[in-house]
Amino acid sequence: MHIAFFTNTYVPVMSGVVQSIRTFRNSLVEQGHNVFIFAQHAEGYKDTEPFVFRYPAISLPMQQKYPVIIPLSPRVDWLMPALKLDVIHSHHPFLLGQAAAAKAADLGVPLVFTYHTRYRAYSHYVPFNQKLVKTAIEDMLAEYMKKCHHIVVPSESIKQILSEVYGIREQMTAIPTGMDLSLWENADGPAVRRSRGWGQDTVLISVGRLAKEKNWPTLIRAAAQVIRHRAGVRLCLIGDGDERRKLEALAAELGVAERVEFTGNIPYRSVIAHLKAADLFCFASESETQGMVTMEAMAAGLPVVAVDATGTRDVVTHGHEGLLTPNHSNALAQAIETVLNDDSARARFAGAALARAQTLSIQAQAKKLVDVYRQAAQDQRAGRYVQITNPDLAAKRSARWLAVLENMFEPDKSG
Repeated sequence: MHIAFFTNTYVPVMSGVVQSIRTFRNSLVEQGHNVFIFAQHAEGYKDTEPFVFRYPAISLPMQQKYPVIIPLSPRVDWLMPALKLDVIHSHHPFLLGQAAAAKAADLGVPLVFTYHTRYRAYSHYVPFNQKLVKTAIEDMLAEYMKKCHHIVVPSESIKQILSEVYGIREQMTAIPTGMDLSLWENADGPAVRRSRGWGQDTVLISVGRLAKEKNWPTLIRAAAQVIRHRAGVRLCLIGDGDERRKLEALAAELGVAERVEFTGNIPYRSVIAHLKAADLFCFASESETQGMVTMEAMAAGLPVVAVDATGTRDVVTHGHEGLLTPNHSNALAQAIETVLNDDSARARFAGAALARAQTLSIQAQAKKLVDVYRQAAQDQRAGRYVQITNPDLAAKRSARWLAVLENMFEPDKSG
């Protein structure tokens, strides 16, 4: 098949979405398909992989610069018909997502959309009344998904949410991002322990963008309780983001700065090696759609202690691969202590985590994605689009907007 991926972010920007796109692309190519990437221009970056086409973009003055893409390119317009595409796969609903929808309609090919992100959880990045922003996000997503022939979601819990909120009953499939498990086989955890000077310490580890929606303060407060009660415990946070200084300040305020390490962004293979060097994976985010980093930790044979939330609960069963807790630092700290105090439970969780990870190979997931593309092609030829059937969504839309407009200038404390 000839497949086009449209994404607002791609390398050199690194994120869970980018990692998912690259992992799927590599496996699809290995299986004999051609995958063309359409993404943002990256100043000073030279692509080392073939068939990556860049739209112009403007960098934002953020700690991690996420370029805002300009979805206009005469070169792409000229190129697209020559690619003889079988499907266009959009990874965002806005900017290049809109370009993807327009191209699919113009070329008469199916449009598939992966709902990677719980978009409402990111509304705080838009500095307006949050009720207004969240309502706009919900309505925008509904309109976008009606242009699609199939929706891919990374977990069953997100599939359930979309079914409840939008009334989508058909043309939606849960396909988690798989993993190239050979990378874990070759990762050198002991070398990381030596280079980091961890010695015999018990290392709690977590991975992710240091952003508000990831709920890092809850994890740091929980780890601080454990660090104060137990000798030789440290927390390693892999990733970077706008909240880093605040989180470093929080660790200092709690008196554990010397036991909390911030690695910043590191190469993916190094992330895997760090996971293999650690003892326990801890996670507090409530905004995950899949829990990709949790899966990666499980592939390293780590037991998990995490907040019980979407994405995470799709890959971790409480009491089997680890423990899931309410969203509170005390509960999270207690669960960490429970696992650290019970060597047999820790070993049992680690074995179960590794076994669960073995079922999530990228090869199997990529084959499922190809099946989705073929079904989407059938639906496109039959004129069948994703149906938004929740009557409450349309019935309540006017009332929601009226309420929002009446209060848009009032302080919004609810989030």
